[in-house]
Amino acid sequence: MLDGVTAFVTGGSQGIGREIAVTLAEEGANVAVAARSDGIYETAEEIGEGALPVETDVTDEESVASSIDATVEEFGGLDCLVNNSGIAGPTAPVEEVSVEDWQQTMDVNVMGMFLTAKYAAEHLRDSDRGSVVNISSISGKRPLPNRTPYTASKMAVIGLTRTLAFELGDDDVTVNAICPGATKGPRIESVIEKQAEKLDVSYEEAKRRVFTEDAALGELVTATDVANQVVYLASERGQHVTAQDVNVDGGSVWY
Repeated sequence: MLDGVTAFVTGGSQGIGREIAVTLAEEGANVAVAARSDGIYETAEEIGEGALPVETDVTDEESVASSIDATVEEFGGLDCLVNNSGIAGPTAPVEEVSVEDWQQTMDVNVMGMFLTAKYAAEHLRDSDRGSVVNISSISGKRPLPNRTPYTASKMAVIGLTRTLAFELGDDDVTVNAICPGATKGPRIESVIEKQAEKLDVSYEEAKRRVFTEDAALGELVTATDVANQVVYLASERGQHVTAQDVNVDGGSVWY
């Protein structure tokens, strides 16, 4: 489905990002695996041929520019940008959130996507099938108590997505956001544990109250669910889908 496509995936060292990178490669894409941690080498090893690990700090302009350049030099172009890097930020009422924690969440979750889009744009415009997929969250659409920095950052991602879709659309570049629900893995486990502490309830009760009680399927989604949606949006099958924020959440948000 993605033969001949080159993708640049941020946050590709673990979790959803690793699953996205591996799934894109399985569909035939060359994949630049970008992140700060050594996990990018493990992801690249899992992919094998067609993988390029690039150590990248998405909050650092020079680092992003250098990684995009290395990708284009290695594979001869860039067709797909997947902005997956993100952090959970603090779990605390707003009056207890530090300015430093707020800024760090915005830097990683929003500034990082701006920088990658800035340096990828010219190459995506040159592509015959350019696409951008930004990983937002259903938390960017509905309230999530004690998570103001994260929720605000994910709402910003949706605004960035819609704007870029119109900015790049004349060159047939699609730009979409995926809004995962709570996704199985270590990060969501940590979030649930913190919510349980704040609510003074058990882990399972916090999971039910905050994440699964109001979902049609009543369960967490998987990284594979998210990765499969990325493949669709990056492929020719999704060539007329743009400016959308697509929920992959088991039916907990309907807008």
